[in-house]
Amino acid sequence: MKIEHIAMYVNDLESVKKFFERYMGAVSSGLYYNEKTGFKSYFLTFGDGARLEIMNKPNMEDAEKALSRTGYIHIAFSAGTKEKVDLLTDQMKEDGYEIISGPRVTGDGYYESCVVAIEGNQIEITV
Repeated sequence: MKIEHIAMYVNDLESVKKFFERYMGAVSSGLYYNEKTGFKSYFLTFGDGARLEIMNKPNMEDAEKALSRTGYIHIAFSAGTKEKVDLLTDQMKEDGYEIISGPRVTGDGYYESCVVAIEGNQIEITV
């Protein structure tokens, strides 16, 4: 069994789409829009075929996102090398995103950094 896709609701659909296209190399589907419900979504496809659906609809609840909470906590992307992790982390920092850890080697041997990047959600960049 494999994960077919992961989905997340966002407030600013276009800006989140641009984030994943710019930093993570996503290729976006066309916009799906349901006129009856106001639901909109894009499927973003990444280099290895993984997909993320970003969605928006009217009247969503937007609770505060604590960094340590139950539930899904981050999406991890493999940059391929330590140098690419460093470069992408530096680029995101220069662009104003909050780096909350790294780049560093974790206790379990990962080389990674964590960034609060999209609407309070964490992105992990690893080798």
